[in-house]
Amino acid sequence: MPAYDLIIRGGTIVDGTGAPRFAGDVAIKDGLIVAVGTVHGDAAQEIDANGRVVAPGWVDIHTHYDGQATWDQEMAPSSWHGVTTVVMGNCGVGFAPAAPDRHDWLIGLMEGVEDIPGTALAEGMKWDWETFPEYLDALERLPRSVDVATHVPHGAVRAYVLGDREQPGAIPTAEDIAKMAQIVEEGVRAGALGFSTSRTVLHRSVDGELVPGTTATAEELIAIGRAMGNVGHGVFELASDLKREWNEFGWMGALSRETGLPVVFAALQSIAKEQPLSEQIDNMRAENDNGANIVAAIALRGNGIIMAWQGTVHPFRMRPSWQTIAELPWDQQRAKLLDPAFKAQLLAEANDYSQVPEGIMGIAVAISAGWGMQFEMDDDFDYEPGTDATIAARAAAKGVTPDEYAYDLLCANGATGFIYLPILNYADGNLDFLEALQASDDCVNALSDGGAHCGTICDAASPTFMLQHWVRDRKRGDRLTLEHAVKRQCLDTARLYGLDDRGVIAPGYIADLNVIDFENLKLLRPWLAFDLPAGGKRLLQKAEGYDCTIKGGVVTFRKGEWTGATPGGLIRGPQRADMLEAAE
Repeated sequence: MPAYDLIIRGGTIVDGTGAPRFAGDVAIKDGLIVAVGTVHGDAAQEIDANGRVVAPGWVDIHTHYDGQATWDQEMAPSSWHGVTTVVMGNCGVGFAPAAPDRHDWLIGLMEGVEDIPGTALAEGMKWDWETFPEYLDALERLPRSVDVATHVPHGAVRAYVLGDREQPGAIPTAEDIAKMAQIVEEGVRAGALGFSTSRTVLHRSVDGELVPGTTATAEELIAIGRAMGNVGHGVFELASDLKREWNEFGWMGALSRETGLPVVFAALQSIAKEQPLSEQIDNMRAENDNGANIVAAIALRGNGIIMAWQGTVHPFRMRPSWQTIAELPWDQQRAKLLDPAFKAQLLAEANDYSQVPEGIMGIAVAISAGWGMQFEMDDDFDYEPGTDATIAARAAAKGVTPDEYAYDLLCANGATGFIYLPILNYADGNLDFLEALQASDDCVNALSDGGAHCGTICDAASPTFMLQHWVRDRKRGDRLTLEHAVKRQCLDTARLYGLDDRGVIAPGYIADLNVIDFENLKLLRPWLAFDLPAGGKRLLQKAEGYDCTIKGGVVTFRKGEWTGATPGGLIRGPQRADMLEAAE
């Protein structure tokens, strides 16, 4: 019998710890790494990694596959980009606990907040659960290409406890709060890695209502955090507008000090946040200097809306002429859009903002008229574009108006053109502000939103972007070392969530690995697919350069194509390194 199941031979090993790269082999047996360095002996399968980087599988801690994970085994698009572990249930939205009469409400909440087609969720999910532990059991029944873990989501918990009383501004009773805390404690004991909530006006249900956590009091949130403290583990994750009068950092610090648990918040340059990013970081560090453990979740690039005629948003959605064709089948829409008379009519109209919800007018204007913030997406698009690449600049160079230039751009290639609008995290027109944060232990790389924002955002490729842009190709600022970039999306993300069994290439760790042709790693052009249940649409993006992705010692992807293997499962609770016995 062969000594090993798999040997990766002759690669450049970047082990996930931040240590210098080295040449060597990796031997795997029974799903674990058992030897690293010069490996003698044979294996049932060998991979030649000469000239390739061998790194741990990426651990993505901010995704929204809560519905998709119940029916989809491939788990694209994250799995296409070397991700082997996803944590979902972020931002307070998810599907458990779920009273039978609240299914449609929960779907509407997810569709509004995360732009996942409600028809796809309604057709794809079987709802063979009610409680959160039952939801975990349902997730455990379906093997996948990746491991999945989840938070207990505030929206679902509130809806389960308050029922029809769950309305914007609803104030739960002390008994309600105690029930919510009990449900969260039960969920964490059953295997959830934490709890999540959302407190931002950007997050609304499909009916335009604020999500349940937006108006929750500090007392409610602290009581829920204490429930996790009773268990002894869990991450408290939130997205918030961080209004100064809310004193968010005050209660986050108090909760973290009392429970000893980390509190993770989405740290962004955002028009919805009163506090500039620098103030957010300063306030976090003031609490941490006083014994708290607050962590800033940062994005790797501008949080960009990809706009297209068939997407969820584009610059002309508020023009009356668009509204006359908005509900037509695509073939009829396209015929109209390519008609010069229709184009002239639409471009002559003003935007109608009368139906824009309060609090997001700035975003509506940026989408419909922010030509100095919008960029043409060509085949070799640089996600850190300069001002010369804006719609305004390119229109001026061509001698046309920005809206005409944008219209023609969207009509390119059979009306499948794209415009990129970094609505968040690009206020300075560059990514320089992220350089220092990438080096800070109180910040963690996250916010890919894998599986979400199906018609507007495609940031599940963030790990690939980090290697391609931040390590290899960046032209407008400092680059990162490959060793540091790998550590940021392996060891750092895994440890924050108590996943001490992965993110490192060393004996005894789970054999989650990527074999990467680093010099030829490249993000490909996004496209709009209609492959979700019920024909639901989603933006997808692949990459070249991943020779192999390995999950638990099994090759799941070769050259970007799924092998059909499903070694991934459900993660229940923290996974400790001392639970593994390294083979001799």
